[in-house]
Amino acid sequence: MSSLALLKRFIPTSLSSSSIYPISISYISARNSASASLAEDEATVVCPIPRESPGFSDGLHWALAGKGVIVKDKVFRNLHSSELQQHGAIISESLSGLPVRVRGHVFGEASEISRAQYSKLLKQVTNHISSISKIFVHDGAIGLSPKYDAKVRIISDSPSAVLSLSNILWKTPSRAVSHDSCPLTLYVATSISPDVEESISLGSQGSNGFIVADFESSSLVLCGKAFADANGTKETLSALSAPIISARGGLPLSARLSVLVDSVVLIFAPEDTVRSCADLLLSADAGVILSSDGVATLFPNGSPGDSNLFKLPAAVIITSSDSSGVIPLVSKLSPAQAAYHFLAGYQKGKFMPAYSKGPSSFDALELAKAFLSKLKENEISSFLVNVSGAEKRLTGKDFIKLVESALSEDIPPFQAKGSDLQKKYKNFLSGKFQELPEEFSF
Repeated sequence: MSSLALLKRFIPTSLSSSSIYPISISYISARNSASASLAEDEATVVCPIPRESPGFSDGLHWALAGKGVIVKDKVFRNLHSSELQQHGAIISESLSGLPVRVRGHVFGEASEISRAQYSKLLKQVTNHISSISKIFVHDGAIGLSPKYDAKVRIISDSPSAVLSLSNILWKTPSRAVSHDSCPLTLYVATSISPDVEESISLGSQGSNGFIVADFESSSLVLCGKAFADANGTKETLSALSAPIISARGGLPLSARLSVLVDSVVLIFAPEDTVRSCADLLLSADAGVILSSDGVATLFPNGSPGDSNLFKLPAAVIITSSDSSGVIPLVSKLSPAQAAYHFLAGYQKGKFMPAYSKGPSSFDALELAKAFLSKLKENEISSFLVNVSGAEKRLTGKDFIKLVESALSEDIPPFQAKGSDLQKKYKNFLSGKFQELPEEFSF
């Protein structure tokens, strides 16, 4: 069976149109079967994106004015790649590791920028974009499902920035952003003076630019060439979109998807493991939405025509990195054990709660509770894989083969081979979280 034919078996036939519910409400049970065909009902069809011709558009101009941007001359919305290139867009060299500052309600971290600093920065950025004769706007979404996604509007002074950033967003139906109750706004000022950093007392952030996110206003500012830092932009957009996705009934998780042994599998793994088997994953980017209707990646993987919208996973793989021999190579977990190990995120002697390495507006414990409910209600199997066993570190095809064996063989229940690591888990989690549910167990 070809890979394309195989993938088509796992794409859901339709999406429910039930009402929106918050993260704390129990999720509706859904079928665990992965076999299905591509969604075809009107609720999931991606409509053509409208494109603004030069001239005056009342709705768009008013919407931009509401975001502090006044159109000086012309505004172009949702241009195709070829059209952006006609306006001078070029493919920029990829960057990484640019400075990211966040403010607002972020768990486990203090705001790195004050409200006054962010307000001053945003004013300078919107004034700068307003001074440009040609403004470029692009509408997209984080997450493919229109029921659970977070809409995004990019407002930029550069066609190159839009050309780059439009590739990391899903296409969204006509007027979806303008009719959305809480869209994210991404301001991109590529040609703003570098002095803007000093003027708001941020200090020098580097010659290529910087990223600043505000959780309270659901907005993101990219200055300089920061738009070329795809990883930094995705991580920040993931964090900003999480509350919106949750409020709409989705569960945002820092995981990857794969299709193995005729099953959709959700994988929580360290970056080196992911890189070693990236060609066997549906998306190398961390981030999925788990909902009653199935699971979808937050971002496209770059292949034309991909949907990345699938039925509920048949299994969840939670990895741990333990070279002491306490954690077996592979074992089956109960839902409560899976939630506990998910919450701890144990890797190489350190903990990464909920496997999230970036800023988060979510309490990891609440996320773990919702994760537990999802596993129970949909009877999703869970396995713990130790990628740092006594013999060698599991990577690439060896890791995938072990996961496949977990899906097809009778795997014994998890049983630790000592108590020291269990005490380490308990001390960390009890110190970080005030009260764990009684059913959570090592």
